[in-house]
Amino acid sequence: MFRALSTAALGMSAQQRSVDNIANNLANVSTTGYKRSTIAFQDLFYENMVQSKQGSSNDGAGNGPSLQIGHGSRAVATIRNFMQGSVMETGNALDLAVSGMGFFQVELPDGSTAYTRDGNFNLNADGLIVNNSGLPLASQIEVPSDAIAVEISQDGVVKALLDDSTTKIELGQIELVKFANPGGLDALGDNLFGATESSGMPFYGQAGQDGFGVVRQGFLEQSNVDIVTEMVRLIEAQRAYETNSKMVQSAEDMMSVTNSIKR
Repeated sequence: MFRALSTAALGMSAQQRSVDNIANNLANVSTTGYKRSTIAFQDLFYENMVQSKQGSSNDGAGNGPSLQIGHGSRAVATIRNFMQGSVMETGNALDLAVSGMGFFQVELPDGSTAYTRDGNFNLNADGLIVNNSGLPLASQIEVPSDAIAVEISQDGVVKALLDDSTTKIELGQIELVKFANPGGLDALGDNLFGATESSGMPFYGQAGQDGFGVVRQGFLEQSNVDIVTEMVRLIEAQRAYETNSKMVQSAEDMMSVTNSIKR
């Protein structure tokens, strides 16, 4: 009975992790560039209760199937889906979206680099192009204070039209990054990701070349969370949690019956 109690409790804990993850996805349904995640589960080790010697098996040792009882399941990993989200037009000159593969690079306060699909940029007091957290693009592009218009081409070249000129001047180029396994990136919060051994080393390149997506000025990539899918997963997790709780109750009832037996 104690095995049933612990196994059911582990099942409830695993489904609680799933509900927590679904809640986070739904909370970020309107977050620019957010990528939904799912929880991966793993069954725990099995105990051989009885080893049968009849029949045959694939191991060539002549041992038949054994009686194995598992010890439940647990949540072991978060799998992030980097499918392209829908793109919404904003008309803002510094709103950028990557149509295809690639991440923007921003510089963290410690000098390291983080990666994002959130292209909601603006200017700081020094004229640098920064994200909503005030982190500048890794290319450190500075827009002159007398610029009246900023133009960003699909290949990431940034140009500005000055107040006293009819000629656009080039300010720099936004370089994109991609990874062999983007699902292995570490979520840092603030719509940022960090490279890990699982994601592999970053590959740098120009937008529109070598498999990189193109930069769309005046657009923002929306969250790829699908509300209907998340609600279905929530119902499944809730039903699984309820079933495991009933297993706890059933195990308790059986223990009560056992304890009430009189010799």
